[in-house]
Amino acid sequence: MIPRLDLRQSTRDPREVLPRAAMDVEAALKVVRPLCEQVRDGGVAAIAEISARLDGVVPPSLRVPTEVCHSALAGLDPRVREALVEAITRVRAVHADQRRREHTTVVCPGGTVTQRWLPVERVGLYVPGGRAVYPSSVVMNVVPAQQAGVGSIALASPPQRDHGGWPHPTILAAAALLGVEEVYAVGGAQAVAMFAYGAREARGVDGAREAGDLVCRPVDMVTGPGNIWVTAAKRLVKGLVGIDAEAGPTEIAILADETANPALVATDLISQAEHDVIAAAVLVTDSEELAAAVEAELAARVPATKHGDRIREALAGRQSGIALVRDIEQGLDVVNGYAAEHLEIHTRDAAAVARRVRNAGAIFVGPWAPVSLGDYAAGSNHVLPTGGCACHSSGLSVQTFLRGVQLVEYDEDALRQVADDVVALANAEDLPAHGEAVLARLSAGEHDVDGG
Repeated sequence: MIPRLDLRQSTRDPREVLPRAAMDVEAALKVVRPLCEQVRDGGVAAIAEISARLDGVVPPSLRVPTEVCHSALAGLDPRVREALVEAITRVRAVHADQRRREHTTVVCPGGTVTQRWLPVERVGLYVPGGRAVYPSSVVMNVVPAQQAGVGSIALASPPQRDHGGWPHPTILAAAALLGVEEVYAVGGAQAVAMFAYGAREARGVDGAREAGDLVCRPVDMVTGPGNIWVTAAKRLVKGLVGIDAEAGPTEIAILADETANPALVATDLISQAEHDVIAAAVLVTDSEELAAAVEAELAARVPATKHGDRIREALAGRQSGIALVRDIEQGLDVVNGYAAEHLEIHTRDAAAVARRVRNAGAIFVGPWAPVSLGDYAAGSNHVLPTGGCACHSSGLSVQTFLRGVQLVEYDEDALRQVADDVVALANAEDLPAHGEAVLARLSAGEHDVDGG
């Protein structure tokens, strides 16, 4: 059901041999580019045409009325509402501690540099709605943006034929619970394009069409998970707007020794394989006995799960496998090379081993911290780097929505102290006007520098 890979004698870089999902974003761009251009040029009408073609439904309006969101919240299963409130409370507590504080450094008497952290003004948050419904992704996107102080938050999720063309009611309820009232019934790459370019109604004037009322204002940043089409659209608009990351298929890696419980390891591999047929599930272990026991657990458990066919295909795919290593030292090299989105540690002294991991989106330590806890209610964020990007990128956090701005304040004496150094460096770079801008302030008549 799941391939084996023996790395015990290997000296190759783990990045070259570990299973990894194939994801050709460049190929997807060829499909996405004309679609995004259609949204850019055609606005609301273009989005409606794309929704009819790709989603099989056109929503009653692009923007979901506030009363529809509030109605969804009123009709939400009380147990689901209770769980969402608990998740929001925990995620908010963790993210509240992430906010950076302003700091002023006195470089010299009269010269200071203050590091300020300012939120982006407007963000567009995308919540997918394909095989599953993800109210948890509403929480994970909205809470850090709110904690960062973002003033304008818009959310988009695909229209659903079964729900009158609106996004899934649980998505709308989660948005209402968080106080987000700007919600759009738009899915996929077209949602990313709408956020990047904005969307206007078209109106006819003497038989011609011209841009009408602005329905959705452009944003400064787009965040949120999605499929390859969403990822390709993010790559296309990056630069025009900021993005969180180019998310790929979900992945779990588990580093385990012979002390691990094979049933827990198997259930955690299954839990992430449940997402998609291209989801990645990788076990790295120095124990052949554990590997065999996990294989037996998978064989018994997968047929009994609701999405067994999907899980079986994911586990058998090129992106999944069991990697045998010599020892935990080599195992650490392997998981650091893999840089998993989610990494579980099931070893002796798991906390100490976890501290030695350099590359992972999130690390789940010991048998009582499964990835599914982080998906919903650990307090951590589940929007994490995939495809090996954890070696250079972080998961979604308050920092995602903050920009560092430096405030430089020098008085005359402080500038005079360093003037010769500035001039010397400016001349070394053959940019003498840079130095002259300093000397002009220090020459005769510098008392007039303030305009007096």
